[in-house]
Amino acid sequence: MVSLLLDSTQLDVHLSGTEHALSFRKRNIAIPRSQIARVQLTDDAWTWLRGVPEPATLIPSTVAIGTWKFVGGKDFALIRRRRPSVVIELEGHDEFQRVIVTTRHGIDLVRELAQ
Repeated sequence: MVSLLLDSTQLDVHLSGTEHALSFRKRNIAIPRSQIARVQLTDDAWTWLRGVPEPATLIPSTVAIGTWKFVGGKDFALIRRRRPSVVIELEGHDEFQRVIVTTRHGIDLVRELAQ
């Protein structure tokens, strides 16, 4: 399962070995706190997907892991079933405009980022 590590300067999205393989990604995602524009909790992360998976693994309503390309750029998604998730909107990130992650620690993440 994905691990979200937050310190005073950045949020690190650490992927497991399986998540690296399913997302076709070699590196974890590092997000400087200064580039986090907004964080939002959602009960249905599937409604936040936009564009087409490229490269990614998609099994509708079950799992979405990887990069989604759309006209304005790219998002990263790691969604499992219909579980609570966090939508992190970014400004100025060199790779993604949004990161959508299923996590049971969403409330704690939002609270910590508000400080």
